[in-house]
Amino acid sequence: MTASHRPRQVADLGIVDGLVQLSFLVQGILGRVADAHDLTLQQTRLLGVLRDRELGMAQLSGVLDLDKSSTTGLVTRAERRGLVRRTAVPEDLRAVRVVLTAQGKRLAEEFAADVALRLNEAAADLTETNRARLSRLASQVVHHHADRQGIDLTAGTSASSRARH
Repeated sequence: MTASHRPRQVADLGIVDGLVQLSFLVQGILGRVADAHDLTLQQTRLLGVLRDRELGMAQLSGVLDLDKSSTTGLVTRAERRGLVRRTAVPEDLRAVRVVLTAQGKRLAEEFAADVALRLNEAAADLTETNRARLSRLASQVVHHHADRQGIDLTAGTSASSRARH
């Protein structure tokens, strides 16, 4: 490695400042990509959550950490844009699942690809070992938080399980 390509030594920000500054970086990237796709951050969260599964409204509220009326409004606005649709739950005719439409899937995939590109650019100076370490640590923090909140990150009907049935 040449001196210009060697990662520079940086001061440790500490866990709190490090995570806060990292969240600012990630939120900035998400906001810019959302703007480029004419989406709000809440809409991008909805599309991201529904990318590989169908969720009921209560599950969606839990995963998005929104109250019922806010979730209903978000889904209604996304439905008007043609991004999602509500489908009946055969086991409970009072309940509905929210699923992405073809347009919603396309937009979710485009958004995810743009975010992945920009996040990978942001982490470009990390070695493969440190990238894998960061991925494992971030996953551990996210799953621990979800478990403490009673949120099942695997809940819902996945696209692959629907295809098997």
